[in-house]
Amino acid sequence: MQYRQLGDSGIEVSAICLGSWLTYGVGVDDNAARACVDASFDAGINFIDTANIYGRGAAESFLGDTLKGRPRDSYVLATKLFFPMTAEDRGLSATQVAKQIDASLTRLRTDYVDLYQCHRYDPETPLEETMDALSEVVRSGKARAIGFSEWAPDEIEAALALAPPSVKFVSSQPQYNLLYRRPEAKVIPISMANGIGQIVWSPLAMGVLSGKYAPGAEPPAGSRAASEDEQYMQRYLADPVLEAVQRLKPVAEKAGCSMAQLAIAWVVAQPGITSAIIGASRPEQLRETAAAADLAIDPALLAEAAAILEGVRVT
Repeated sequence: MQYRQLGDSGIEVSAICLGSWLTYGVGVDDNAARACVDASFDAGINFIDTANIYGRGAAESFLGDTLKGRPRDSYVLATKLFFPMTAEDRGLSATQVAKQIDASLTRLRTDYVDLYQCHRYDPETPLEETMDALSEVVRSGKARAIGFSEWAPDEIEAALALAPPSVKFVSSQPQYNLLYRRPEAKVIPISMANGIGQIVWSPLAMGVLSGKYAPGAEPPAGSRAASEDEQYMQRYLADPVLEAVQRLKPVAEKAGCSMAQLAIAWVVAQPGITSAIIGASRPEQLRETAAAADLAIDPALLAEAAAILEGVRVT
C-alpha cells in the first residue's frame, strides 16, 4: 500500500481510504462490516472516513466500537459535520462545531480525530465564524487538521485568505472519477497551490465503472442501482455512459486487472490526489479494490481509458 502526505499536514495516509457512507452501521450487517474493517487493515489501509450524518451517528458508533481495541496511532480517522442531525442541529456555526465535534468523539470513543471536515459550505454562517470555531477544535486537541468537502473555488479561496490567524485547510473531499472530472478545472489546481490534498469520493462512479451495469438491462439484484440508492446514480446510468464503460473491458484486460481496479488506479495516479475512498460490504470486494493502489499500470493504458470516456463525462 502506498502512503502519502495529506496536503501540508504532515499526516500520512494510505492511498486507499475506507469509507462508511450507506454501509457501516446502516446498510451492512455488523459482522460483515467488522470483517471489512479487519480486511482493510490487513491490506495496509490506515485511513478511515466517516461523518456524523451517516446513519445519524450510527456509522460513527459502529466505528467507535469496532476500532476500540486497536492502538489509536495505528489509524487516521476522519469525520465531518454540516447536514442536519436534528431539526435544530445543522450547519457550521460556532455552536454547532463545538457541539458536533464532542458528539462525534463520544460516538467514535476517541479523544481526537485526525481530520475534521466541513461536509458542505454553510452560506447561513459567516465564514469567519466557522473558521474560528474549527481553529479552536484544532487548538484544543480535538482534531489534528481540518478539511472541506464539495466547496466551490471562491469559497476555498475565501477560507485560505483567513489563514493565518485561522488554522488552514489541508484536505478537500470532492467527487472525482473517470466520468466526473469537474474538480480538475479549479478545485484541484487551487488545492495543489495551497497544500491541500484531495480525498476522492465515488472513484467508481457509484459502482458504474466496475462494469456491473449493462446498457438496456435491469440492474443486478442486490446492486446499488437496484436499491433506493438509485436516486444518486441517475446521471451515471444513461445508456451512452454504460456503453462507453463496457469498452473499458479490453483496456483492463491489457492492464491485467479488473475494471474497478483500473478506475481506481486512474484516480490515484492523477495530480493532486492523495487518497481514494472506497466502500465495501464484503472483505473480498475490499481486497480487490484496495489492491488497485499498488498496480503498476502503463500510463498509456490509463490515458486510453480516459479517452474512451471523454465524450460521455457527466457534470
